[in-house]
Amino acid sequence: MTQPPLSRQIQQLESELGVQLIDRTTRSVTLTPAGVAFLPDARRILQLAEGAAMTVRRVPAGDLGTVVVGFTAASAHAVLPRLLERARDELPDVKLELREMVSAVQLEGLVTGEIDLGMVRPPVKRPGIVSRPLLHEQLVAALPGDHPLANLPRQLTLNDLDGQDVIMYSPVQARYFNDLLISAFTIAGATPRYVQYVTQVHTMLVLVRSGIGIALVPASAATLHPEGVVFRSIGAFRERPVELDAAWRSDSTNPALLRLLRDVLPQREWTTDDLVDEFAL
Repeated sequence: MTQPPLSRQIQQLESELGVQLIDRTTRSVTLTPAGVAFLPDARRILQLAEGAAMTVRRVPAGDLGTVVVGFTAASAHAVLPRLLERARDELPDVKLELREMVSAVQLEGLVTGEIDLGMVRPPVKRPGIVSRPLLHEQLVAALPGDHPLANLPRQLTLNDLDGQDVIMYSPVQARYFNDLLISAFTIAGATPRYVQYVTQVHTMLVLVRSGIGIALVPASAATLHPEGVVFRSIGAFRERPVELDAAWRSDSTNPALLRLLRDVLPQREWTTDDLVDEFAL
């Protein structure tokens, strides 16, 4: 910038502020006391303007933003810790806002735009919602530590639960697990006694610890290490029958969500072997 336009800019600034910022002589140009006081703030304003421009440019790339994530209580034990860890590493400036919801409420939240990403139980059959497998894991038996089946010298089968007190999933709030177990017991020809119907896995484990009965839970529940509860694998069970899908709107324009799907969520589904080192089975 040549000198005359620069001088005019300074004069205009002084006119707007109503103070003289610079002393000008034929031999020197120095700041007035007002100019000295104004200089640090002026520099900060320029830095903020430059920072704002850089921030705005990061939003379309998905490096900065917010993704509202719905999750089920059971998925919090398995997928959520790994998801948060990877998001912190890959997208540290993307905020994940977490909301615990059952699958049906998550799907409704995706339709209305309340959430951006859901971790739901299949099937996902809503127009405009797409999904991909996120996790497959085993169902295992959770037993009171003093239960006769807890130390059986062979692998358990579903028939071992015939006539046993079993804590069952709610047919309404936990329909996915309820249908899964009803089908498995029917195929095996086993008829347990359902002593309680509950929704959340951690509630089941509390009841197991209290000696109320046996529960069939996702293998990742073993990571909670509840005192007084023994986990045993079950033979002749379809391998990794518990499924979890990632779901989102097909027309989503949230750049941070698209980056999350590309760089954080796995391109192949996780198994419990990917998420934990070992289970006490």
